[in-house]
Amino acid sequence: MSFERIAPEQHDTLDGVAEPAENPLLVGHADAARTLTQAYRAGKLPHALILAGPHGIGKATLAFHLAHHLLKYPDHREAPEKLAVPDAGSSLFRQVASGAHPSVLHLTRPYDDRAKRFKSVLAVDEIRKVGQFLSMTSHDGGYRVVIVDSADDMNINAANALLKNLEEPPKRTVFVLVVHAPGRLLPTIRSRCQTVRLAPLADDDLLGVLDRTDQPPPQDPESRAALAKRAGGSVRAAILLTQYGGLEIAEALDRLALSATPEIADRHRLADAVAGRDQAIPFGVFNQRALELLSNGAGKAADQGDLVRAKSLSDTWHEALSAISEAETYNLDKKQHALTMIERLNSALRM
Repeated sequence: MSFERIAPEQHDTLDGVAEPAENPLLVGHADAARTLTQAYRAGKLPHALILAGPHGIGKATLAFHLAHHLLKYPDHREAPEKLAVPDAGSSLFRQVASGAHPSVLHLTRPYDDRAKRFKSVLAVDEIRKVGQFLSMTSHDGGYRVVIVDSADDMNINAANALLKNLEEPPKRTVFVLVVHAPGRLLPTIRSRCQTVRLAPLADDDLLGVLDRTDQPPPQDPESRAALAKRAGGSVRAAILLTQYGGLEIAEALDRLALSATPEIADRHRLADAVAGRDQAIPFGVFNQRALELLSNGAGKAADQGDLVRAKSLSDTWHEALSAISEAETYNLDKKQHALTMIERLNSALRM
């Protein structure tokens, strides 16, 4: 189903896929949505929320739907217990989606005009916009909503700046932090927020969303089940697997990581495939799969009682994460990064 792009492009925008701000459809998470709307109706909505869960399951979409709900029903006593479904044709929806609504501030990684690419972190300059936003009178005396998407992307200075806002929150203001890995947040930020954990989508929900895209998933049951299993309940992961060569990248990396004698030509072929100038998304898929392999290996080792191996793989995971961050921050040679990552995985996983 095609759509008109309303929202500004983000660092992780996918062609033909709606941004959370412009997506009128929220799939799954009914219990979490009900908890939030009932708290609001009772006048007990927390001033700061963490929406936690895996990447690509709809956390940011829920954040924008909650913002729409608060703006549509500024008097909590008149708000329904069920989350309002945004009307895609309404001026409220279009204002929020385009980033033009005066009562919604969406903070995400900004575009760097000099470098001609999105920044690799959510820096303190973005968080400082909160002060200016809150200094203005709220629209119609209603709620103001600050959405940090994702809070995982904040560097330490940005996190400390946000913490100051959370310590003295203005009335009728809600902070919604979209978080993939809550453990990476400052403990002091976590302590000032109520965490709402969102589960990966059920297979039927996941495939139902994909069926509504311009490039639906395969129709045979075996292939659909295999896709759902590998996607892990994440719509984004499923789209990357089916539309951006993600399945081939993941399978190639799996083979090289576990091979007793990985061929040099195969290593270079995969590195070339993910390191091209216009290959930012495949490069991200490669890095994400590398982290998954290490994380899964560490978890399996721990389950088997091999704590030494579990710690070793966990340490390698942290090293890999740092290498990914440095490659993005300093725009390092992507092919060399990929080759080094393949070698790191093969060494760690075949111990």
